[in-house]
Amino acid sequence: MSNLVVHGGTPLQGRIHPSANKNAVLPVLCATLLTNEPLRLLRVPDITDVRKILDIFRTLGSDVRMDHETGTLDLHHHATVFDAAQHRLPEEMRSSIMLVPPLLARFGVARLEDNVKGCTLGVREIDPHVEVFRRFGGTVERAEGSLLVRNAHGRLQATQHWLDYASVTTTENFVLCAATAEGTSVLTNAASEPHVQEFCRFMAMIGVRIEGMGTSRLTVHGGTQLRGGEFRFDEDFHEITTFLALGAITGGDVIVRNSAPENFPLIDRTFAKFGVTVTHEDGWSRARCDGPLKVQTPFTSNVLTKVEAAPWPYFPVDLLPIFIALGVRAQGNALFWNKVYDGALGWAGELSKFGAHVFQSDPHRLVTFGGNPLSPAVVESPYIIRVAIALFMVAASTPGRSEIRNATPIRRAHPRFVENLRSLGVQVEWTSEE
Repeated sequence: MSNLVVHGGTPLQGRIHPSANKNAVLPVLCATLLTNEPLRLLRVPDITDVRKILDIFRTLGSDVRMDHETGTLDLHHHATVFDAAQHRLPEEMRSSIMLVPPLLARFGVARLEDNVKGCTLGVREIDPHVEVFRRFGGTVERAEGSLLVRNAHGRLQATQHWLDYASVTTTENFVLCAATAEGTSVLTNAASEPHVQEFCRFMAMIGVRIEGMGTSRLTVHGGTQLRGGEFRFDEDFHEITTFLALGAITGGDVIVRNSAPENFPLIDRTFAKFGVTVTHEDGWSRARCDGPLKVQTPFTSNVLTKVEAAPWPYFPVDLLPIFIALGVRAQGNALFWNKVYDGALGWAGELSKFGAHVFQSDPHRLVTFGGNPLSPAVVESPYIIRVAIALFMVAASTPGRSEIRNATPIRRAHPRFVENLRSLGVQVEWTSEE
């Protein structure tokens, strides 16, 4: 396990070049298996999940050349092989399930661990993925702790499907299946997050014709010969928001590279609820707060200021912990509502170790009573990326030595996280324990 030790109380100052979004990078990596042509990906982050997928590719015989210093990845899957009796996809990455469609397209079979998982965000079923595979003509069966998915008809067949909810990975799996299916497939209630749009742009680059990118209805024309090419990833809007929030909570001034400010109007308005003003100029974003953080009073004065998180274009649920940290620090009270995951707020009790006053009203809602004096603490993070960061944010804003135990999940999404923090003036280090 890895822990983060921070000596808090220093306002963060400086500029940050954020990395690419792992939630765009991982499905794109899976999609590269669809083509036999060479590909070059630029700005690939050096994170644990990327390394795991590249190790899978090497095991399968793909040509992988990764320069971690420049983030340049050259891939060529012309010699890739897959044996369902020998090769298995790692269960510790939920993104493994997106390797199933390209393996089905190339080899007619895929083997997946029965309990793929990512962050501990409550129950995360794979039934929607199984339903998608079956809709395209695949068969799914259990075998010795694994799932065997087969292409029973030689080639996937186009379909129309309406998701129960706008799931990101299920949407991406539908597009991956549709890309090689015969005919035109249509998905209704598709996810539309920026990383889903980025994934769809990659698919279009390799030759898949997709209509409706950025909307809840996607039309995918499959069956075309897919090509290679070069693709550059955008900056991760999660990481942009994270460093803006770190600047705000410490009373500092952090400027972050951001080439897609069109994704930020709702995020900017949510910052404003805590007295933080975000500006975007010349490809850079900046968060400033005149005076201490303060929850803004709604016009309807008998209700709490509220942050509701749900699938895009709602406020992004992955960023909710970041703003809970702001709520703990800000003067005033605020309600936070996670409309996606059960049990994703159970970590809030760790905030009380800093002296914060929070109340979890049910599995989906939490109220912060902010502005209390806080003290440094040793806290335990669950295996949730931005919960570890939220706890770090509170620690960084509190004078004295704090420790975030089990902060390892940060490495899954943010390369050079500690190095970036040090460049902003934070005294922080990783420590390990057996």
